[in-house]
Amino acid sequence: MRLTVLGGGGFRVPLVYRALAGDPTVDEVVLYDTDERRLRVVASVLASMPLPGGRGPAVRVAAGLDEALRGADFVFSAIRVGGTAGRVRDERVPLAEGVLGQETVGAGGVLYGLRTLPVAVRIAERVRAVAPSAWVVNFTNPAGMVTEAMARVLGPRVIGICDSPVGLVRRAARAAGADPDAPGFSFDYVGLNHLGWLRRMFASPDGPDLLPGLLADPVALNGFEEGRLFGPGWLAALGSLPNEYLHYYYFAREALDAVRSAPATRGEFLADRQEAFYAGADDAPAAAYTLWEATRREREETYMAENRAATGGWERDPHDLDGGGYDRVALALMRAIARDERTTLVLNVPGGGAVPFLDPEAVVEVPCQVGAFGARPLPVAPPDEHQAGLMLALKAVERAAIEAAATGARAAALRALALHPLVDSAAAADRILTMAGW
Repeated sequence: MRLTVLGGGGFRVPLVYRALAGDPTVDEVVLYDTDERRLRVVASVLASMPLPGGRGPAVRVAAGLDEALRGADFVFSAIRVGGTAGRVRDERVPLAEGVLGQETVGAGGVLYGLRTLPVAVRIAERVRAVAPSAWVVNFTNPAGMVTEAMARVLGPRVIGICDSPVGLVRRAARAAGADPDAPGFSFDYVGLNHLGWLRRMFASPDGPDLLPGLLADPVALNGFEEGRLFGPGWLAALGSLPNEYLHYYYFAREALDAVRSAPATRGEFLADRQEAFYAGADDAPAAAYTLWEATRREREETYMAENRAATGGWERDPHDLDGGGYDRVALALMRAIARDERTTLVLNVPGGGAVPFLDPEAVVEVPCQVGAFGARPLPVAPPDEHQAGLMLALKAVERAAIEAAATGARAAALRALALHPLVDSAAAADRILTMAGW
């Protein structure tokens, strides 16, 4: 089978390629990117990286989008419109107005979406035209709104993925003494992308819910990332385990102070490190993999560093630094569809009524049954009032951004910014929009 990666020069593409090594699902990987240098460097990394079994799928670089898409069985869309420079602007413009600038959350996430959605929709249209039988796996952030916009073109053949829910579930299971890979393990998770909650967790079908005991155990909670990030006191009061990105909502003041006091934004940090990597690897292709691995390790070690600083400062656990996450989810999804190997994954798909207060076309992040038919949302417990309130607020933001990107209507873009719970002033939202070129 053929896998096409759009954004093939992206820094995390080698993680996907490494996950494919030794798996017979894919025999050819086609890379496409608008940045020739990044594409050239990533091809060098793939050619030199050590792989299980010594080899991975054949790699081909495509010169154009349609060429990349033709004949594809799966398309991974992992684009970054505007590059890291665009991310830096998304962060700095809101910070100048005293509100959070972050890649997927708050005003920064809305700005990124407004810039990305038109390109993502054009990609969906080209997939429909030249590869109508392909399955599109969307990595592109903000994943929820991008997947929903692409689904209006491709229907159920586009599926959004994120590694945050699977990481949360696995860490919580280990902390509760359960094996997340054991037969019979199950859980209940609901939300939107980067806005979800783990509400129940079972080691076996007839066993008790493990989550209440975990939430009542400060020692166990302090043994994994989300427990330390949110704190045992707040988690016990909340009664669920939030996705790590909810730290920006529950500790907005502290998170904003930490970001503003940091010597550089996350985008600035990554822009500096990745430019050094791409330049160095382009000059020395034989060292590309070694340079990539060192840069990847630093990237993982500093992930959400400001949030950890806002909660007292602590280092990430060694087993969370491997970088395997979204690549494993993507491979599991692709394998399940290609071989009809039924599995359950947390994915971003139209809810189809799984969340009763959202219409069936609204993309939600919930456990899904996956097979040759694609991904079907599984029933989940109804969100509580707090969860429902945040989900409705963020869905209104996503849909206003989709409208703005489709029509160019500034009023819709203003709604998308001003209605976000982390933007505290419509006047500030208006100024942010102006500074962003709207």
